[in-house]
Amino acid sequence: MAVFPWHSRNRNYKAEFASCRLEAVPLEFGDYHPLKPITVTESKTKKVSRKGSTSSTSSSSSSSVVDPLSSVLDGTDPLSMFAASADPAALAATTENSRKKRDRDDNSIVGSDFEPWASKRGEILARYTTTEKLSINLFMGSEKGKAGTAISAMSEKVRTRLEELDDFEEGSQKELLNLTQQDYVNRIEELNQSLKDAWASDQKVKALKIVIQCSKLLSDTSVIQFYPSKFVLITDILDTFGKLVYERIFSMCVDNHSILPVPSAAERKRAYLYKLEQAHSTFIPPPSASSSGTSLEDEEMAYHFSPENVNDTAKETCLNWFFKIASIRELIPRFYVEASILKCNKFLSKTGISECLPRLTCMVRGIGDPLVSVYARAYLCRVGMEVAPHLKESLDKNFFDFLLTFKQIHGDTVQNQLVLQGVELPSYLPLYSPAMDWIFQCISYHAPEALLTEMMERCKKLANNALLLNSVMSAFRAEFIATRSMDFIGMIKECDESGFPKHLLFRSLGLNLALANPPESDRLQILNEAWKVITKLKNPQDYINCAEVWVEYTCKHFTKREVNTVLADVIKHMTPDRAFEDSYPQLQSIIKKVIAHFHDFSVLFSVEKFLPFLDMFQKESVRVEVCKCIMEVFIKHQQEPTKDPVILNALLHICKTMHDSVNALTLEDEKRMLAYLINGFIKMVSFGRDFEQQLSFYVEARSMFCNLEPVLVQLIHSVNRLAMETRKVMKGNHSRKTAAFVRACVAYCFITIPSLVGIFTRLNLYLHSGQVALANQCLSQADAFFKAAISLVPEVPKMINIDGKMRPSESFLLEFLCNFFSTLLIVPDHPEHGVLFLVRELLNVIQDYTWEDNSDEKIRIYTCVLHLLSAMSQETYLYHVDKVDSNDSLYGGDSKFLAENNKLCETVMAQILEHLKTLAKDEALKRQSSLGLSFFNSILAHGDLRSNRLNQLSVNLWHLAQRHGCADTRTMVKTLEYIKKRSKHPDMGHLTELALRLPLQTRT
Repeated sequence: MAVFPWHSRNRNYKAEFASCRLEAVPLEFGDYHPLKPITVTESKTKKVSRKGSTSSTSSSSSSSVVDPLSSVLDGTDPLSMFAASADPAALAATTENSRKKRDRDDNSIVGSDFEPWASKRGEILARYTTTEKLSINLFMGSEKGKAGTAISAMSEKVRTRLEELDDFEEGSQKELLNLTQQDYVNRIEELNQSLKDAWASDQKVKALKIVIQCSKLLSDTSVIQFYPSKFVLITDILDTFGKLVYERIFSMCVDNHSILPVPSAAERKRAYLYKLEQAHSTFIPPPSASSSGTSLEDEEMAYHFSPENVNDTAKETCLNWFFKIASIRELIPRFYVEASILKCNKFLSKTGISECLPRLTCMVRGIGDPLVSVYARAYLCRVGMEVAPHLKESLDKNFFDFLLTFKQIHGDTVQNQLVLQGVELPSYLPLYSPAMDWIFQCISYHAPEALLTEMMERCKKLANNALLLNSVMSAFRAEFIATRSMDFIGMIKECDESGFPKHLLFRSLGLNLALANPPESDRLQILNEAWKVITKLKNPQDYINCAEVWVEYTCKHFTKREVNTVLADVIKHMTPDRAFEDSYPQLQSIIKKVIAHFHDFSVLFSVEKFLPFLDMFQKESVRVEVCKCIMEVFIKHQQEPTKDPVILNALLHICKTMHDSVNALTLEDEKRMLAYLINGFIKMVSFGRDFEQQLSFYVEARSMFCNLEPVLVQLIHSVNRLAMETRKVMKGNHSRKTAAFVRACVAYCFITIPSLVGIFTRLNLYLHSGQVALANQCLSQADAFFKAAISLVPEVPKMINIDGKMRPSESFLLEFLCNFFSTLLIVPDHPEHGVLFLVRELLNVIQDYTWEDNSDEKIRIYTCVLHLLSAMSQETYLYHVDKVDSNDSLYGGDSKFLAENNKLCETVMAQILEHLKTLAKDEALKRQSSLGLSFFNSILAHGDLRSNRLNQLSVNLWHLAQRHGCADTRTMVKTLEYIKKRSKHPDMGHLTELALRLPLQTRT
C-alpha cells in the first residue's frame, strides 16, 4: 500500500476555545421562568341586559391558581357534597361517636412499645434446656365409628363425635420414653404439623384430640428444668389450633355475607378517583369489597364485625366447639384449649370475652402445682392481651391471685418434689421468671402510677420476695424503677440470699438504669451499693454477667476515673485461671458500651486499664472483631485529623492486630473490610506542616500493613498528595530541602508499586506518580515511572478478574493508554535519548502486544497516537505543567523535530490502512466501514487537507465507509453538514472542494 505523507493542521487553541463558548443571552426579569409558580388567567364573560338596549357583554379577568380536579368537578367534591347534605345534628352525633370509638380502639390495640411474646420465645428455648431423658404419652384412639353405614341424623353425628372423644380419653396409650431434648422438640413439631394436616383433611375431631393430648403434657413436671421450654412448644400448637378455629368460623360468616363489608378510607378514595376519571371518559374498574391475597387481619378490618350479624350456622359451629371443650374431663387441657379459642367468643356476644376471662382466671385456682399454675396464668394473660387488652380487671385478678399462692413455692410439697428431682432452690426459682415477667409486663402496660406503686408495696410485704422483686424490675417501666432506685436497693438488701441470688436482682436493676436516669443526687451512692455486692462475687460467670450491665451505667453518668476503676476490677476477677476465655461475649459487650460513650479517643486511650482490658481477648477471631468495632467507632466519630501520639500508637497496634489476622483462607470481603478500616485510620492522621513526620508515619505504616493491597494503594496516594501539598506550600519553587523531600516521596512510590498484584492498579499508579513527579520538576524520576509503565504493558493478560468474573482486558488497556498519551504530550525529551523516545518505545510495545483476532482496539490506539503526534507538532501545546518546559519550548518548531514527527505519523497511518485492507479479506465489512469513517474524522480534525495526497486519502476513506452499504447514513449526513459549515470559516475554503467530492450513498 502506498505511503501517504502526513501534514498536521496548524491549530489556534485560544481561538477554537473562544468559538466553542456558548453565546451569552441577556435575561430580562419579566420573562417566563420555569421555577415560577404557574398562574392561570381566567376570563369570564357575562351578558348584561339593559333597558332599551341590546344585550352587551362585559368581561372580567382574575388571576388565580386553578385546581384541575376542582375544575373537572365544577369546584365540588363528592365526599364534601355528602357531608354538606347530612343533618348537622346527626353529623355532630356521628363525630362524637367516632371520637369515642377511636378512644376505645386506642385502648384495645397493643402498641409497638409492648414487647411481644414472639421476641421472648427464642430466649426461653435457649435458656431452659436439659440433658435428662424426656417422655411423651401418645393417645392413639380407636377406629370405632369410622366404618359402617352413613349417618344421616345430626344427633347421631354429634353422638358419634362425643364417643370419639371418650374413646380418645379412655383408649389405648403409647408412651415414648428416653427422648433427648431435640427428639422431644422434633416430636412436638410433628404433632403441630399433624394438627394442620388433620384440619386440612377435614378431620376436626382428630385435630382436637391432638390439642388435648399436647395440653396434658403441661401437667407433667417430671423434668422440671425443661418446663418453660415445654410450655413454649405446647402453646405454639394451641395458638395454631385457636387460629384455625377462628378462621373457619370467620370464613363461614364471610361466605354467607352475614358480616357487612364497610368501605375503608382507601376504598372511599378509590371510589372518588373512579368518579373523577369518569368525567374524562377513562375507564377504571370499580373498587371491590375485598381482594384476594389479604390476611385475616386485613379482612377483619374491612368488615363491620358484630355478633348480631353472625349467621346461625356460624354461631352453632362456634357453640359446638365450646361444648366439645367443656366435655373435657381434666382441668388443665380444658383450660388451655378453651383459652386458645377465647377470641371465638366474638361470634356469640359482645360481652363473651369479658365474661369468660374471670371464669378462666378462677379455673386456674384449681391447679395445685405453683409452677404449672403460674404458666397457666401467663398463657391466659397472653391470650387476653391479644384479644382484649382493654380488660385490665382479669389481668389484675391473675396477679393478686398469684400473690395469694406465692407462699406455696416455699411450702413442703414443692420442697419434697425438688428433693426427689435433685434440684436446688436457686435453680428452681428462676423457672418462674418467664411467666412472672410476662404477667407483670401485661399488667404494667400503660398502667397508672398508683397501680404500679400498689403492686410494688404488696410485693414488699411478702416474705422471700426476691423472685417477685426481680419480675417487677424486669417488667415495669424503666423510668418507674429509676426514680425509686434507692428504694429498690433497700429491698434487695433485705432479701434472703439463699432462694434468689442478690446479684441477679442488681443485674435487673442495672438493666433499668441503663435505659432511664436515676436522680442525680443518688447516682454515686447507687453505684457504690451495687458494686459492693458485685465485686464480692466469687463465680466469674455471675460476676461478669452483672459487671457487663453496670459498666454502661458507669460510662453514662461518670468520668474516665470511675470507668478505669470498673475495668480494673473486671481484669482482676477475670484473669485468674483464664476465666475470661469463657466470657468473651460479655467482655465484647463491655468494650462496645465503653466506646459507645467515649467518642473522644484521646480520653478513651488515656484510661489506664483500657488496653490491658483488650489483652484479655486471646482468641484471634474475637480479638479481631473487637478491633473492628473500635475502628468503626473511630471512623464514624473522629471529625478532625489527629497527631496525638497516644491515639496513633494505640490505633496502630489495633490495626496491626487486624492486619496480622489475614491469611490464605481469609475471604475477599473480609480483606476489603479490614482494608477499609485501616485506610480510614490512615486518612485521619495528619501532622500539619511537619511533612517529614508525615512521611515517616507512611513508611512505618507500609511496613506494618504490607499484606493488604488496598492499604498500600492508599499509602501511595497519600504520599503523592503529600508531595503536591509540599509543592503548594512552596508555590512551585522548591528549595534544596523541599526538592530532596519530594524526591523521597517519589522514591517511596517507586519502591512500593512493584509489590502490588493488580496489573492495572500498578499501571495507573505508575502514571499517576509520574504526573506528580513531573509537577514537582523531578524529570528523571518521571521518566522512570513512565518507562516502568511501558515495560509493564506486555504483561497485561487478555482476561482479568473483575468482581469475580473474567472479562477482556483490551478496553481497560485502551482507556489507560489514552490517558497515558495525554500525559506524554507535556513530557520533555531526555537530552541523552532520541526524539520522542517514550512515544517510540510505547509504539514498539503496542506493535508487539498480542491482540485478539477480531479486535480493533490496536487501530483505535494508533488513531489516538496520531492525535498525540498532531498535537506535538503544534507551535504551542494545548496545556503545560508549571515550570516544566515541554517539547514545544525545547524544539521551538524545529524542522528536524517536525520531520521525525511526520515520519512517525506516516508509520502509524500505514498500520491503520493495512488493517483496513485486512478487514476486506476477512469480510468484516461493517467493522471496516466504522473504522474507515473514524479514521476519516481523525484526518478531518487533525490533518492539513490542503495536501493533495491527504485530501485524496480522505476521499478514499469516505468511499470505503459507504462501499458495501454498511455506513450509518445519519452519521454521514451530519459529517458532511459539519464539513460544509467549517468551509465557511476563514482559511477553510479548501473544504468546499472536499465537500463536493464526498457523495452520499442512497438507500437504494
